[in-house]
Amino acid sequence: MPKRKPTLTELDAAAFIKAHLPLAPVNAIPQIRLHRAQAASGLWRLAQSAKQGFAAPYWAYPWAGGIALARYLLNEPAAVAGRCALDLGAGSGLVGIAAAKAGARQVFAADIDRYALVALGLNAAANDVTLTAIGGDALAGPVPTADIILVGDLFYEAALAARVMAFLDRCASAGRDVLIGDPGRAFLPLPRLCRRAEYEVTDFGDAGTAARTSAVFSIKRAAAKMSEEHPA
Repeated sequence: MPKRKPTLTELDAAAFIKAHLPLAPVNAIPQIRLHRAQAASGLWRLAQSAKQGFAAPYWAYPWAGGIALARYLLNEPAAVAGRCALDLGAGSGLVGIAAAKAGARQVFAADIDRYALVALGLNAAANDVTLTAIGGDALAGPVPTADIILVGDLFYEAALAARVMAFLDRCASAGRDVLIGDPGRAFLPLPRLCRRAEYEVTDFGDAGTAARTSAVFSIKRAAAKMSEEHPA
């Protein structure tokens, strides 16, 4: 009888990621390397862990919004230089790493997936920067003390998008700057946003090396204030 393969919960997550998700440069951002999934990475083990309350391993792949936002921060370092930044739904830590490389004074990286927190710590170390990992649901908490909130690819599902936007409205109304990276997914509230930049990048799930347009947005402050005063 063959031996049962252990699930990731029975393994050391950091060792697993190092062994099965090799470091590779990010498309369009070769100066940043991430531990990335390949065909034989064994991510089925993470899928098994999902039934224990952990999210699917989205952090194992670069997404178009995060790539665009990271590219923007490296191109426009004044957006974060000398400031405290929060990478919301950080996943692999790509955006937070870019913020740190662009000169952010401190970078917090928040995610609900404990394996994402492990991965972003490894990715930060591989890129010679420091990220302060925060677990749990940041959307349910108070407005953070960070000067700027960075959000990549959190508008892919209706209920999540609504919660994210409500949180960002609170942040913007409290004087925090907000930057969003997204390729224009269905639940991105475009009328509420100002487009800052566009990039041609690849996205998670796209076949081959096909590129799509992904953009960086800020929140229209007047709209954020109105939403805060008159919630739906």
